[in-house]
Amino acid sequence: MGLLMVGGCAWWAVDHYTGKVDRISGVFPTKVPAAAQPAPSEGGQTFLLVGVDSRSALPTTGRDAKAPEWKYGAQRSDTMMLVHLPADHSGAYVVSLPRDAWVDIPGHGKAKLNAAFSWGGPPLLIDTVQRLTKVRVDHLAVIDWDGFKKLTDSVGGVDLVVDGADRHMNGTQALVYVRERYHLARGDFDRTHRQQYFLRTLLAKVMRPSTFSNPVKATEVLDDLTAAVSVDDRLGDGDLRDLLWDNKEVRPGDIVFMNAPAKGTGMISGQSVVLLDSVAGPQLWRAMREDALDDYLQSHDADRLGATTP
Repeated sequence: MGLLMVGGCAWWAVDHYTGKVDRISGVFPTKVPAAAQPAPSEGGQTFLLVGVDSRSALPTTGRDAKAPEWKYGAQRSDTMMLVHLPADHSGAYVVSLPRDAWVDIPGHGKAKLNAAFSWGGPPLLIDTVQRLTKVRVDHLAVIDWDGFKKLTDSVGGVDLVVDGADRHMNGTQALVYVRERYHLARGDFDRTHRQQYFLRTLLAKVMRPSTFSNPVKATEVLDDLTAAVSVDDRLGDGDLRDLLWDNKEVRPGDIVFMNAPAKGTGMISGQSVVLLDSVAGPQLWRAMREDALDDYLQSHDADRLGATTP
């Protein structure tokens, strides 16, 4: 009976809070030439997760947003991850796209990837990512740094291993941790792994049984999550419930984190940029389109997240 009550409380919370998630309209690009439109993937779904440096004193994402989620030149996408959920619901694959990747941005020529959001908001970023990878972005989720800090604090902070030492971090401290790059040996590559390490740790804390066995705690976490994150308006309440139900058995250990293949860094027009690998990259993106990332990882080297990070 106790198990049924816990399950019932958890399902009530999910059903209740999916209706409170903030939706963003018009996030998908329009007027894109047919040749530049990626075909639907052969299985599963792919999300684009974006962390926004809005430099706004007011929240820009989530239910509590009080400022526009995008304004020309005012925000850059500081964190970008393609998350592929396979059709068999066996896990998830998270691929970080370096913010300094030197790419073609439609209508703007070559520039750093994070400039796409600054110049054209979600539609231009999605268009840029889709043309780069030829992977169809099914849905978008955006969180700003205000939401990041609140969500971290709502679970009581996170425990990370940094430079061999255990550290407990609140939202403000965790934000400094995931944004650091200048003092890291591999710069942007280590920075993205820090972001992945934080996300894995946060998910482990949110998804542990004690979170949802306590109705009060579950309500608090879901309230902060839905208050912080915005999603595209194509992701309806029913879609969210199906997404959570279909992936209910997935645990943090079933999630593979990696960086997009890159050749290294370089200087272009006086800017330090990340040079993506034009050979290895398309192989990874093809595996994502074909819902075959498990096979890809068995036959290819990948810059995967280890047990800890720098």
